[in-house]
Amino acid sequence: MTTDEKQKKDAPKTQQLDQSELIASLQESLKRYETILDDLDVYMGETDLEGNITFINDAGCRMMELSRKKLLGLHYKFWTTPETAERIRQIYEKIYITGIPVKNVVFEVIDKHGRQRMVDQSISVIRNAEGVITGFRNVALDITDRKEAEDKLRKSEARYRLLADNMTDAVWMMDINLNVLYASPSVKKLIGYTNEEIKQRTPESFLTPESFNNAMAVFSEEVIKAKADPSYLPIRTLELEFYRKNGTTYWSESTFSFIRDENGIPVSILAEGRDITDRKEAEDKLAEHRSRLEAIFRSVKDAIITVDPNLMVIEANKSTENICGTEVKEIIGKEFPRCQRHCNQACHEVLRQTLEKKTAIKEYRIECDNQHRLQQIVSLSSSSLLDPQGKFMGAVLVIRDITLLRDLERELRERNQFQNIIGRNKKMQDIYSLLEDLATVDTTVLVTGESGTGKELVARALHYSGKRAFKPFITVSCSALAESLLESELFGHVKGAFTGAIRDKQGRFQVADGGTILLDEIGDISPLIQLKLLRVLQEREFERVGESTPQKVNVRVIANTNKDLKEKVNRGEFRSDLYYRLKVVEVALPPLRERLEDLPLLIDHFRQSFNERLKKNVEGISNEVLSTFMNYTWPGNVRELEHVMEHAFVLCHGATITIHHLPADLRHYDYSGEKLPSRLQTKKRLDIEEILDALKKTGGNKAKAAQLLGISRQTFYRKINAK
Repeated sequence: MTTDEKQKKDAPKTQQLDQSELIASLQESLKRYETILDDLDVYMGETDLEGNITFINDAGCRMMELSRKKLLGLHYKFWTTPETAERIRQIYEKIYITGIPVKNVVFEVIDKHGRQRMVDQSISVIRNAEGVITGFRNVALDITDRKEAEDKLRKSEARYRLLADNMTDAVWMMDINLNVLYASPSVKKLIGYTNEEIKQRTPESFLTPESFNNAMAVFSEEVIKAKADPSYLPIRTLELEFYRKNGTTYWSESTFSFIRDENGIPVSILAEGRDITDRKEAEDKLAEHRSRLEAIFRSVKDAIITVDPNLMVIEANKSTENICGTEVKEIIGKEFPRCQRHCNQACHEVLRQTLEKKTAIKEYRIECDNQHRLQQIVSLSSSSLLDPQGKFMGAVLVIRDITLLRDLERELRERNQFQNIIGRNKKMQDIYSLLEDLATVDTTVLVTGESGTGKELVARALHYSGKRAFKPFITVSCSALAESLLESELFGHVKGAFTGAIRDKQGRFQVADGGTILLDEIGDISPLIQLKLLRVLQEREFERVGESTPQKVNVRVIANTNKDLKEKVNRGEFRSDLYYRLKVVEVALPPLRERLEDLPLLIDHFRQSFNERLKKNVEGISNEVLSTFMNYTWPGNVRELEHVMEHAFVLCHGATITIHHLPADLRHYDYSGEKLPSRLQTKKRLDIEEILDALKKTGGNKAKAAQLLGISRQTFYRKINAK
């Protein structure tokens, strides 16, 4: 075989070998290329035309804190904000059309933790062998730290520029012997001396004697420390009083530092002073004002106690010792409930309500049950304690001893109202006194009276006037439920006690624990419930339906009825032992027809109430309406009057309620039979206090006052002249 033939035969093998070597060489070059790219701190990546990542180096993985495997194939929207994603899309579109790279564009990217980073990015196109654009190449440098440093530098520069432009503090430079080397323009403005005059004067001529001695003592001490320790930095602040050239003075808050030579030896002092004259004057005035307030605080006869949000006593005045019987020094800094050792601690409940709800409580009357001050009555008021910025910082309690006032009220003055009960009839005055006596004790009370006389109002007045006022007040309508339901309602039941008892239920007695329970229409309960109630009243315990374990309860019981319980006892319909247990004290409310002189008060009360509720401005009722009211029998009592007034308010669109605004049955009421004596017949004369009271209620308007009293204007003038 010839040489040429042999070369031709071996040519394919050589070509195949050369191609393999070329591929291996290319792969090795690609690997080196990728290694070089991975070693770079610059992010390099490529995307297809859709924006999906087709290549990313290690720097990009580190920046995103994700592996290459997780990043490949992700769209650029994944690692940036919607706004930045839209910018990239627009740049891609522009580069695709023009083929021109875009350099140094700042973008925001988001790592896997949601943190934003800033990158300086350049973008160019990727072309294949035919020159067709197949994707985009991104080269980015993480400039987050640089941007943050630049931002801080800009902010710092802006602050210092602002300080330099608006410097009002005085700046002094002195040698170690306190000779002035430099004074800023603000110094000259403050003291009135020229720069040359300042340098020629000694510190003693600038400072008042007291301030000079104070400054010298401090400087001498600090210089010794600074010379002994090159790293020592003084942190002393002095308040110094300077003389001005015109003889007046001003106060400066001065701080200073040492300027050292290359050996760390202090060679001069840099001092900065801020004019605090206004502040010092304000402090002096504040101190004077505080002194006056403390004098008032000490001299006020009411006890005043302030507490923080944790009920720790902040301060108390001297009167606290007189009213509460506790020395002030023994309660400051202590928890308020632990300071009340000799009373029923009703004050604690008032403060707790103010701290929890941040609402004021005014003139809440209680009997203290103080062991050292028997039958002491006080009025409690509490409100939020706020700092100058309005931030809540506790509560203040004012305790006023009204024992004598209460006694005087009973003896000398008739009252028009007790809680929400309205009336000044003699019977009502007696009821008010009785309610005051009952408010501070836990005695069981029976409230009797016709329907609509205000029996529930009496029960509420007893509850909210006593020490249980901030505990539950629970009402149970005894006539509205069947025996089985009423038993469960009162005492509760356990799961499975009867059909439909799918879970345990608390009874009303349990809910009212610590407070008051009102048994409404007690005369309608069955013998079984009567027996169970008797046990509660005797033993202060009950059993839930379906349970034999007794439960103790601390609750005050008030019952009301419009029935004659005594008659029901005689007929065997009501247990006598329960009757006498309920009727420890009876409050018998009179029907409205027996206290017609209270009609003007009640009418005015409802007028104000409905004006506020219905957003009207009715000023009163006509004489004809008043005459109708005075001659009507009011079978529904006060409740009926309330409904009549509401009916009239709905129809009245003027200032005065007339006969046409009343319900039809009242307008057409037959007076042909025996009439009840009118107010004018039952009370022949009006006393001066009643006339003055009417004038006060009507703002001095005599016509309205006459209308309120149920007399003509001429009669009213005649009575005024007669007085």
